[in-house]
Amino acid sequence: MTSDATTIAQHLVRCPSVTPKEGGALDYLQGILEELGFACQRLVFAEDGTPTIDNLYARFGTAEPNLCFAGHTDVVPVGNESAWTYPPFGGEIHDGKLYGRGTADMKGGIAAWVAAIQTLFANGWRPDGSLSLLITGDEEGPAINGTVKMLKHLYEQGERWDACITGEPTSSETLGDAIKIGRRGCLDGKITVRGTQGHTGYPALADNAAHRLIAMCDGLVKWHMDDGSEFFEPSNLAITSIDIGNTATNIIPGKATAAFNIRYCDLHSGPELVAKLRDILTAAAGGEAFYDLDTYVAGESFLTEPGQLSDLISDACQKIQGVRPEFSTSGGTSDSRFITNYCPVVDFGPINKTIHQVDEHLEVKDLEDLALIYGEIIRNFFG
Repeated sequence: MTSDATTIAQHLVRCPSVTPKEGGALDYLQGILEELGFACQRLVFAEDGTPTIDNLYARFGTAEPNLCFAGHTDVVPVGNESAWTYPPFGGEIHDGKLYGRGTADMKGGIAAWVAAIQTLFANGWRPDGSLSLLITGDEEGPAINGTVKMLKHLYEQGERWDACITGEPTSSETLGDAIKIGRRGCLDGKITVRGTQGHTGYPALADNAAHRLIAMCDGLVKWHMDDGSEFFEPSNLAITSIDIGNTATNIIPGKATAAFNIRYCDLHSGPELVAKLRDILTAAAGGEAFYDLDTYVAGESFLTEPGQLSDLISDACQKIQGVRPEFSTSGGTSDSRFITNYCPVVDFGPINKTIHQVDEHLEVKDLEDLALIYGEIIRNFFG
């Protein structure tokens, strides 16, 4: 059994666990954790229209408090593999950097946490309570058959958590310079505008769906949502696709669609935003009869107020790295948006500069230092 964060990360990277494939990553983790005395459960969930997902829950101890680490072993596709300097699933080290898909997002964080536990246990330490790991294979995918269903199932079985750290890559320039104490909400939308197709020479006989859509998109772009709040940047809306599907220049289109995404702060909720969207779109379109709006709220905004958990991480960063992290809520979403319904949660992990990119990598020193920081957090959590 290894107790080296880099070695564990290499093994995990070499598992081609592109969502929804398990790729051997959970099998590898389960073997290490069971050797450490963790009781492991493999939780497989399925839903019509979505891929079946294999997940892992591991717990050491039965007493309270229960400190949980959450993460995901699934990774995004590598893209053009020939563009990579080193094999994306090779886990190779060059010039002090560990290369491979998932090194930063987020197999490196998982490896550092497990290595921290190994080191503590090897030195005779045991928690005065419980340690658990909630590892999904669905974070980079639909996020339907992973963490959200794991939490519900485990809660119904009597599991409780007192605090959770999600090992997402949150550091920006140097390890430990930022933690996420919350995340913005995420709403996806699609507008389908109905008009009447016709000849461009006879506009009175047609109703141009593209013209209505342009006016609607203009209304969305001009919408000043807010100026942000104490811990959140201003909300933003981005139009991500416009499709008319017209291959001729002399046909007035009878249908036009657009897609958009909103990242919103804690001043809004999904239902409130949908209602406001309808007001803006209806006014611009000339009435609800001219369009359909489909929305999906991927997660509401949440905030874990600065306090015991964030201080615990800050103190560990100060001791190991000599820096105190900034409290941030920027960036995308994470599975912490589900965990917040069960216990206080913050995201903290490696530098995020290369996530989802070609030649994703981590500094080996950062990986080893992260294991030291995690070790401090674990030990100090239990006093």
